[in-house]
Formats: sequence, structure tokens, C-alpha cells
Amino acid sequence: MNAIKVSAAAFVLASLAASVSAQAQSNGAVEKCYGVAMAGQNDCKAGAGTTCAGTQKMDYDGAHYKNVPAGTCTTIKTPKGHGMLEPSA
Repeated sequence: MNAIKVSAAAFVLASLAASVSAQAQSNGAVEKCYGVAMAGQNDCKAGAGTTCAGTQKMDYDGAHYKNVPAGTCTTIKTPKGHGMLEPSA
């Protein structure tokens, strides 16, 4: 009987967590995350030598950004480190 209650409680908590996550993503809030875009996939102008989206020449260039869901940038891990909220030199 206790196992059923524990399973039911776990299911309810998982459902609540999923709805909170979905709600956060559905509000459309984004932030500029530098150093996470692959070559040619940056979102817009970010520094000298660029005009707009898709002009990045190197993967994970810290001078270029990608729009990501708000609050997730610094949790994104790349081969060159984590995402940054400010451009690097």
C-alpha cells in the first residue's frame, strides 16, 4: 500500500515539474548566450566583421550569441566551457 502512495506522489510531483518547465518555455523569454552557437548559426550581429544571423565563422565563438530560453545560458556546456551572458574578447 505504501508503494502505491509513493508512486502516486512521485507521479504528481513529476507532472507538476513538467508543467512548470513547459510554462517557463511557453512565455517566450529568451536571453543572448555567447559562445554556444555553431559556425553559421549565430542569431544576429555580434561584433566586428558580422552583419547578422549566420555569419559566425568558428564554433563556440565567444563574440557571437544564440538566443536561448531565459535562465539557461550559463548551464549550457560546450567543448570551450559554459555559455556566457556577456561577449568575450
